[in-house]
Amino acid sequence: MKLCIVTHRVVVGDGQGRVNYEVAWEAIRRGHHVTLVASSVAPELQQHSHVNWIFIPVKGYPTQLFREMAFSMQSGLWLLKHQKEFDLIKVNGAITWVKGDVNAVHFVHSSWLRSPVNLSEQHASLRSTYNWFYTALNADWEKKAFSQAKAIVAVSKQVEKELLEIGVPPERIRVILNGVDLQEFSPGEAKRQTWGLPEGVTLALFAGNAQTPRKNLDTVIRALAQVPELHLVVAGTTTGTTYPQLVVSLGLSKRVHFLEHRTDVPMLMKAVDFLVFPSRYETFGLVVIEAMASGLPVITAVTTGAAEIITPESGIVLPDPDDIQGLAQALTLLTSDREKRHQMGQAARTIAQKYSWANMAQTYLDLFEEFNQS
Repeated sequence: MKLCIVTHRVVVGDGQGRVNYEVAWEAIRRGHHVTLVASSVAPELQQHSHVNWIFIPVKGYPTQLFREMAFSMQSGLWLLKHQKEFDLIKVNGAITWVKGDVNAVHFVHSSWLRSPVNLSEQHASLRSTYNWFYTALNADWEKKAFSQAKAIVAVSKQVEKELLEIGVPPERIRVILNGVDLQEFSPGEAKRQTWGLPEGVTLALFAGNAQTPRKNLDTVIRALAQVPELHLVVAGTTTGTTYPQLVVSLGLSKRVHFLEHRTDVPMLMKAVDFLVFPSRYETFGLVVIEAMASGLPVITAVTTGAAEIITPESGIVLPDPDDIQGLAQALTLLTSDREKRHQMGQAARTIAQKYSWANMAQTYLDLFEEFNQS
């Protein structure tokens, strides 16, 4: 089979990019030829004899919207000339204006446009106006892209629900959850002094870009104020936010440790006791399954797509991400019971082992081969 994957990045260290990276390798293992229409491709794939990289340059454009429009136009023009050469074309959302056979959906802009935590709904500003315009355009483009595909892959049940809400026929939707690197994220121990973190205390981890309110760090901090025995490490950019001031105002300066953006999260997860990530809107949330693979219990909310794989034995799923009291109770439970944390962590690791990147990629290729034979 000659497979074409159209995506911005095919690399490790990027959620959507990692999915395409693993799918490409699984296709190669099965003897298929892969053409990558992308702006960035991992060196090991570039050098493979079964891979053809069509470079789509987008650097130099002033905004994300212009970069995506440039990618769509350039990739579309190339595909118009070459699409008949392929047995199957995989795309992501409205990435190109030429139709794809399988469309993998990591985000539904129509749903985000209606979300109460969308920045454009918070307050009027130049940034919020741009975000609204960007989201509205993508929502319109996606509907057309979804209508043209033979199959739509949703990365979670939450995304499936959102696709149904905008009229995608249920028979064309397949749910394939994102995966996790079970070697990179695994149980173990790490010295907290590496990050200047205190020993001998219970330590929760919040990991994510805290600059967006949808990640919900504010609720985590307010709930932490009610759990005096617990410390919190924040691995995520907080520049330009009011979270440090909030921490000071609540008297939590000695218990909240800001590390900003980290590239060593797999090791950091070996130094903490559990993950707290009650995102207000998350189509999946790789950090959840990464924590589970690391043997950590997880506290999250139903508004996070990956919550669907969490059982009562492996974590706590809050029905309302903004319930400060409910979150405080969950934090208290895990802080006060070390044995329970250990048992939940073991259960979390067992669940995560079902969702390796290899298993995910195999499911994608099974789907591709099914359509190629039909």
